[in-house]
Amino acid sequence: MTRPPWMVAPPLSTQRSHCAAAALDGKLYVFGGGGAGFQALKTVECYDPAKESWAPCAPMPTARSGVVAVPFHHRVYVIGGGFKKPDGTFQFLTTVEIYDPESDSWTKGPDLLRRHDAPAATVLGGRIYLMGGHLPDTPGGPLTDPAFDFTEFFDLVNGRWLELSPLPTPRFSLAAVPWDGKVLAMGGGAFKGGAFRNFDVIEAYNPVRGEWAPSEIGSLPWPAAGVSAAVLDGAIHVFGGNDGEAIQATAACYDRARGWRIVASMPEPRAAAAAVELGGAIYLVGGRASDGKTPTNTLMVYRPG
Repeated sequence: MTRPPWMVAPPLSTQRSHCAAAALDGKLYVFGGGGAGFQALKTVECYDPAKESWAPCAPMPTARSGVVAVPFHHRVYVIGGGFKKPDGTFQFLTTVEIYDPESDSWTKGPDLLRRHDAPAATVLGGRIYLMGGHLPDTPGGPLTDPAFDFTEFFDLVNGRWLELSPLPTPRFSLAAVPWDGKVLAMGGGAFKGGAFRNFDVIEAYNPVRGEWAPSEIGSLPWPAAGVSAAVLDGAIHVFGGNDGEAIQATAACYDRARGWRIVASMPEPRAAAAAVELGGAIYLVGGRASDGKTPTNTLMVYRPG
């Protein structure tokens, strides 16, 4: 019998969108995010695929939604994000906190140069790359936010964040993956040209040249703010997001031999879910449901055939 490409694993204990997730030593760690009423969370959960079960971990020192995380030198760096203030506006952060799974403890990391909420992050060549997000101090909400083009990186040699060339297309709720020695910034959204746009654009940062350029792999198969992405088995996989009409369940894959192709759809439409490669599968964590508002506690697992 052929194994289906998707399965729904045991859910998280907490509904959360715009959360961060990372895999380390065979386990999946999930950090913060926005819960009911988009209240910023500090709770942390760990999923053990071998046991198919969740366990609580030490909470983050700072409650944050719109946060990202990457595994880096046997720790998890949890980066940026923000929280909703009592007056309904958002406070974005330069906060970096470092989680040690072995001791289940936290230390403070080096602050970002600028505040990033709903950015994208990835690791390439021993550096953490961080790009985009909501424009700090934007007077309106997301639908009138022109977004942020600021890009920065961190490595242990410098021990601090350094500025890079800005994104050609400012955007938030984008995804980033390492690919062919470059950093790809994929999808996202922003207010541009008098209207809110959901982007299909993919731009590539070349660390050798220190510059951004249009990606050689073309555009996403659909425009997507809140898109999720991960690399597995030498291929880029992208999932869901808002295409400007609805939250999507669409999934697609890119490899060098065949280019872009649509693959089996997700069990449910999803935007702003965290995507993590772990043990030959991609785990999609939480995110917003088809109404674009409700945070979820789902864990959807994709294994290509």
